[in-house]
Amino acid sequence: MADKKPPAPKTLPGWANFVIGGLSGMFAICVVQPMDLIKTRMQLAGPKGSIGEVVGGIMKSEGVFGFYNGLSAALFRQATYTTGRLGCFNAVFDYYQSNFGTPNLAAKIGLGSFAGGVGALIGNPAEIALIRMTADGRLPPDKRRNYKHVIDALARICREEGSSALMRGMTATVTRAMVVNGAQLSTYQQSREMLLGSMADGIPLHATCAMIAGLVTSAASLPVDIVKTRIQNSTQGAGQVTVLMNIIKNEGILALWSGFLPTYAKIGPHTIFTFIFLEQMKALYFRCA
Repeated sequence: MADKKPPAPKTLPGWANFVIGGLSGMFAICVVQPMDLIKTRMQLAGPKGSIGEVVGGIMKSEGVFGFYNGLSAALFRQATYTTGRLGCFNAVFDYYQSNFGTPNLAAKIGLGSFAGGVGALIGNPAEIALIRMTADGRLPPDKRRNYKHVIDALARICREEGSSALMRGMTATVTRAMVVNGAQLSTYQQSREMLLGSMADGIPLHATCAMIAGLVTSAASLPVDIVKTRIQNSTQGAGQVTVLMNIIKNEGILALWSGFLPTYAKIGPHTIFTFIFLEQMKALYFRCA
């Protein structure tokens, strides 16, 4: 009697990959938005901005709710960027696995980088709005843009600076997204496969893999993230190389890792919550399908 083939792994339809991916990112950002705001303020302040000074400044001038400035833009970013990157990654991962077997680490990096680039193309306008809104509180009152919400930010940027301003820093955004997703998604999947034999498939495993992925991603992505942040917060376009060299010249090379702790504190939990929500919604879909 011929051996039965093992059942093929369950896969989501294409549209569900994108919907579930976007929703998981939106739920997760509600938890970690304060750390994202602190990270952005530290990147703009350069070496002068410590975590304590940035947190104290926000509390003094904006209050507790100041840590959620830009939340509407952050949610809109997740609805565009994360929908694109996770939906695309899961779709191409399923396709690769169905046709070529489980991808190795190099293939995972390639799939993650490709998905990150796709997400960045979709999410750049939201990225611009998010940077502007989270940076606003550190400016003098007469210099603040005072966007009411993400739609107001997008409309005013188009009206005051032209619609092309929404694409400012596109190259930097795509570069960062490819680095982030190539590191994050591949490291998470690879560590999950390696630890699955010694740990049960559950929240402790997901948390461990997410923190490993967060550490690798933070170290790899911060230099391009800082360059992207500086470009997008500016009202004048500037090239990546110019901004990078100015940071190294004026602030020192270590400034490229400004905000490492809040970045790691944000990426790790965000990865944990994103994948927890993702796995739970996938399980719910399969139960209801």
